[in-house]
Amino acid sequence: MGAEFAFKFFLLYLLLVMCVDGKGGARDDSQSEGMHGEPVHVHDHPASHMDHMDHSLLVFFTLNDLKVGRTMPIYFPKKDPSKSPRLLPREDANSIPFSYEKFPYLLQFFSFSNGSPQAIAMEDTLRACEIKPIKGEVKFCATSLESMLDFVQGILGLESRFKVVSTTYLTESSILLQNYTILEVPKEVPAPKMVACHTMTYPYAVFYCHSQGTKNKVFMVSLIGENGDRVEALAVCHLDTSQWSRNHVSFKVLGIEPGSSDVCHFFPEDNLVYVPMPTMSNNLINVM
Repeated sequence: MGAEFAFKFFLLYLLLVMCVDGKGGARDDSQSEGMHGEPVHVHDHPASHMDHMDHSLLVFFTLNDLKVGRTMPIYFPKKDPSKSPRLLPREDANSIPFSYEKFPYLLQFFSFSNGSPQAIAMEDTLRACEIKPIKGEVKFCATSLESMLDFVQGILGLESRFKVVSTTYLTESSILLQNYTILEVPKEVPAPKMVACHTMTYPYAVFYCHSQGTKNKVFMVSLIGENGDRVEALAVCHLDTSQWSRNHVSFKVLGIEPGSSDVCHFFPEDNLVYVPMPTMSNNLINVM
């Protein structure tokens, strides 16, 4: 991405109002935590919590759900790539502080009012990036493509060859939440190691990249929606959740406890997973 993108997107971004309902404010033990430690509000009554929770949380499932014919409600956000912030070149990114300690300066730099939706979203991202990783996890918030690739190589090996896998929407649709059915046997992507990178809300592109020492599985899942939408969905299953916070939102959604089950989740289109290139000719294996 060239430097010409940087300030064009700064100007564009200042015109956008980001949706950050349920974020910001004091944190307490009763709040659920999102994928990266940010607070998320979930209705606590089991009989009706699916109706009252934020629909964007409907991405979690377990390995037992990965069966042909299984139907489940899934939320896939749709973003216009032309309006999404771009990764800055390393030189530009390094010239801007990226630290919660510098939050007052950043408010002035981006001309955000303290307490505005943009400021709250930026604060949440900075806080999430500075949260201590869980046991066995290595994490990094990448503010440039170069820094992202440096982190990936550090995890997968400096000499390793790797590829990126992601979700692909095969049909155009504006529907965000609907019931999807698994069409084919899910295919496991060999991933002895993996790095997942999630987009974060910020004035320019920031990816929360992390790798866990515990065992994970990566799948590509062919889905069809009830309105005919087709998605080749990337899913990651975490087999050991014993070190996760009890307040992790996935436990609320699935009604389980830490360490009692694996937790899987679908990735939106703009999230990435890096895996080593396979050494065998067949890089996808059937799991059922």
